[in-house]
Amino acid sequence: MRHDVTDQLETRLSPPYLIFLGDTEDPVFAKTGAGIVQWRPELVVGQLRLTSTGIDLGVPDLTLRQAVEKGVRSLVVGIAPVGGNLSPPILDVLVEAASHGLDIVSGLHTRLEAHPALVDAADSSGARLIDVRVPPPDLPIGTGAKRTGRRLLTVGTDCAVGKKYSALAISESMQRFDVSHTFRATGQTGIMIAGSGIPIDSVVCDFLAGAAERLSPDNDEDHWDVIEGQGSLFNPAYAGVSLGLLHGSQPDAIVLCHDANRKSILNSPSVTIPSLAECLDLNIRCARLTNADVTCAGVCVNSSGLPVDERAHYLESISADLGVPCVDPVIDGCDAIVERLVSSVSGSDRSNQRNNG
Repeated sequence: MRHDVTDQLETRLSPPYLIFLGDTEDPVFAKTGAGIVQWRPELVVGQLRLTSTGIDLGVPDLTLRQAVEKGVRSLVVGIAPVGGNLSPPILDVLVEAASHGLDIVSGLHTRLEAHPALVDAADSSGARLIDVRVPPPDLPIGTGAKRTGRRLLTVGTDCAVGKKYSALAISESMQRFDVSHTFRATGQTGIMIAGSGIPIDSVVCDFLAGAAERLSPDNDEDHWDVIEGQGSLFNPAYAGVSLGLLHGSQPDAIVLCHDANRKSILNSPSVTIPSLAECLDLNIRCARLTNADVTCAGVCVNSSGLPVDERAHYLESISADLGVPCVDPVIDGCDAIVERLVSSVSGSDRSNQRNNG
């Protein structure tokens, strides 16, 4: 059974974790910590905040000393500020945590070893400095060659609209349906949750498609790789990452992800998000470069900003317009999408049997 990517993609972390949130007040920039608490709560002992008015993930507030007393082994940087820079107050906390012997786990673009004081503290205590956002060496270029197995990729109308959450919810539904599958992480939070993956946005652009091919290699015919999407083809900053991942993933199915309250591109307010139909059409057309048979399996919407009495109608109208299931993956789960996948695959298999007969 070929369900695992090479061990070189594994990231070995030491739980339990203390999630460090700094003074972040915008939930968009705390998605790393929120994702770990949502999907791996059994690994989280508490959170460390620099201000009581900052993001609260609903787990106990702890000091570093309290965390050590409770057996915490790793401080996870749970924030992802634009640019990935470590401010002096944040760096001070990391140095103190390392001096207590806690491993420091970061998914920021800024490497931990770039800070001498942090390196010295870790060397003195024996703590590890773990940068999750480091791609494996010797990545190949993409070939576009057909691979065995099946693949689903989450794509977005923008960044930070729920592609990771949707992929994890789809994986959870596949588990219930007893569908052979593996969640393939492409971002720092997903890697921390899954324990393996490739940080696609840190890969040199020439090797993006090759990295995606390596992440989801040949597999059993009935096995699904559920690949976490990144960025958006409509985001001026991240469209290149999205396109390379789309081509290399060679998806058989895509799931479009959207935030119901997002009207313009994050950090590019002058860029309006197109209609869902236009977003879906462009993703399908681009995906056909490496898989002419790609289809849309559904739409996942973050509906948390909608009035409760409008949510059902909003999702139903999208489903009617696009002809696919539309769900909020956090509230509804993704069973409707997985049911569509299972039924479409069964129908395709029966058709192939008739043609071959």
